[in-house]
Amino acid sequence: MTHDHDLVLRPTPRQTEAALNPPPGRTGGDLVVEALAGLGASTVFGLPGQHALGLFDALRRCDLLRYVGLRTELNAGFAADAYGRVTGEVAPLFVSTGPGALLTLPALQEAAAASAPVLVVASQVPVAGLGGGRRGHLHELKDQQAAFRDVVKSVHPVRTQSQIPSAIAAAWESALSVPHGPVYVEIPQDVLEAPATLPVLSAADAFPHELAPAPELTALAADLLTRAERPAIIAGGGVIRADAAGKLRELAERLSAPVACTYGGKGAFPWDHPLSLQSWLEDRHMTEFLEAADVLLVIGSGLGELSSNYHTFAPRGRTIQIEADAGKLESNHPALGIHADARLALQALLETVEEERADAGAPARVAEVLRAVRERIQGQDLTLEQEVLSSIRAALPPRSPSFWDMTILSYWAWAAWPDAMHSAQGAGGLGYAYPAALGAAAADPTTPVLAVSGDGGALYSIAELATAKQESSNVTWLIVDDGGYGILREYATAAYGSAVGTDLTGPDFTALAESFGVPAVRTSPETLRDDLSTALRAPGPRVVVLSARLRMFAPT
Repeated sequence: MTHDHDLVLRPTPRQTEAALNPPPGRTGGDLVVEALAGLGASTVFGLPGQHALGLFDALRRCDLLRYVGLRTELNAGFAADAYGRVTGEVAPLFVSTGPGALLTLPALQEAAAASAPVLVVASQVPVAGLGGGRRGHLHELKDQQAAFRDVVKSVHPVRTQSQIPSAIAAAWESALSVPHGPVYVEIPQDVLEAPATLPVLSAADAFPHELAPAPELTALAADLLTRAERPAIIAGGGVIRADAAGKLRELAERLSAPVACTYGGKGAFPWDHPLSLQSWLEDRHMTEFLEAADVLLVIGSGLGELSSNYHTFAPRGRTIQIEADAGKLESNHPALGIHADARLALQALLETVEEERADAGAPARVAEVLRAVRERIQGQDLTLEQEVLSSIRAALPPRSPSFWDMTILSYWAWAAWPDAMHSAQGAGGLGYAYPAALGAAAADPTTPVLAVSGDGGALYSIAELATAKQESSNVTWLIVDDGGYGILREYATAAYGSAVGTDLTGPDFTALAESFGVPAVRTSPETLRDDLSTALRAPGPRVVVLSARLRMFAPT
């Protein structure tokens, strides 16, 4: 009898020839690049440093990988995050030892929150300097990988060239297994620079693991949903990442269940659908509506701070939570927790919930709660803010992705923007929008991309105008200049009566952009739609600056 584990793949004559006569001049860096290309990578982000030069030199010998270099490691991380979000593919990120590696951490925290598959390859000090020996190497840390363990999904240290192919394959598999997320590989400088001792290898096996639900749990969930009188659904980012929007819609229509999308789940359900509660999750009318559901299905969300109206949400009925991240199951509310990928779980529910549950009154109840939300907003004299948001949407081409910084306009968009959007709302760091938009443009150079920042956040990313010019990135950057950290100004004034440290002296953003060779225009609320539309239709990078002091809607 032959067992699977007895099967051995015999090398082909071509593989034997390649093993005996490898190309000259290869190093450990080539082993990294060859492994990534063999697994299907096509674009690498990063920024070179002394210890990582062997890694970057290997890119010169590989025709299969495109390199996109940014001006800080933080921004390179944000670009890789966006590439992973919009493509669903692994985004390799090459950085150097010490400061270079550590500067990626805020971006990796955001990638972890957004389940973006970023694969960091960082250099390390030479092998002899590892283990906390403190030999005084440049960039030396006592334990560099320890800084990453609480941020990324998995850490893969390499100490010899023979370990490189397996480490890259394991990291790749981890990044793409549900829930997706960032992973970290570190390789000492001397291992990267030494002549390669291995031949060019065939592509390694790296099969992401699927996460199917337990059938007993989906059977129980289907029974609860079928017998519910007032079911409701909260759809999070897990639905988007699982490409399960179609299955969500089918289930919602079968159950006559209203659907609210979290800020990370925008686009999971049609905005104008009769059952769509849209995304007004910070409104008390919406919170109360969802609390009243006798069965609440939460898919792909942990019901964190923003999705739960700052932890005031208290469901009174039975909650079913489908979540790929086991740590989020019942982390905020007791529930029937189902550890599963959203697509597979929704498919199981569709196969079990066979009969349609007719509820002609559900669309009317949805319309009533949305009317109450609109009346509350309309009573706050916020016409300017709504008009600005409407002008942006009217200017943005239908297929164009948008990336939003942590600015007042982004907070508005979380609730009121009708389409899918990308922001840094997971970790909440500043400076995300523009480098992320550059990452999306690298993924699809033919489609215009929009970035939206405040003046404070824009200064985090201003150096990337050089990247945009160098790469001819098809990105339009809308900078809303209100002379400071506008949202923090509002928070501080509301809490303490005044704000400290939130007013900023800023540059002339149009002149600054033009100094990089990037065309720029200053606009007004009245001309925003036309100016933004013109910029988005033009090839290459553009900057549009809107001077306006926007306000947030009142909290409830």
